[in-house]
Amino acid sequence: MTRSLLFFLTVLISISCSRSVSRISPDQQIDLSGRWNDSDSRMVAQKMINDFLASDKFKDYSKSLNKKPSIIVGLIRNKTSEHIDADNYIKKFELAIYNSNSADLVESDNFRDKLRLERAEQQDFASSNTASQWGKEQGANLMLFGEMTSETDVYNNKKVVNYVTTLFLTDIETNKRIWYGQEEIKKFIKN
Repeated sequence: MTRSLLFFLTVLISISCSRSVSRISPDQQIDLSGRWNDSDSRMVAQKMINDFLASDKFKDYSKSLNKKPSIIVGLIRNKTSEHIDADNYIKKFELAIYNSNSADLVESDNFRDKLRLERAEQQDFASSNTASQWGKEQGANLMLFGEMTSETDVYNNKKVVNYVTTLFLTDIETNKRIWYGQEEIKKFIKN
């Protein structure tokens, strides 16, 4: 093999193996695989939060309290066949509720435990005039929880996946369901 041919092959291989990375807007919708992605999470979370905040039952509930209700976002179970980061999905719901200014957001159990530990340590290590006091937590009136499911239909090189997110907003004191919502995203994938 001649040196020029060897050089040409080396250049050709290095060009074909190069990778290009560019910055894009996080709001830009890109669907490479057809699986659930960040755009789907964002769209479903925003639509469902807007739906429950606009519902007459939620508005009636808020009026009966004479204040903004406090909401805690509980578990949203992934019952699909795909790996979907539930924590990331839950954070999108929390952000939408927080930014709505129609309800107060109360910390989830993981963060509450960390806050309680810090409060306990302050009783021993902080000055009495700066230590956070016990018994002053904001209790939640409502809990949002639900599940995600998917149905897949495959034939030859075609696939349809229907994702369904079902959420429940429930009064913690009475177990009365205040809102019940469902949102679907259907994807058609051809190979």
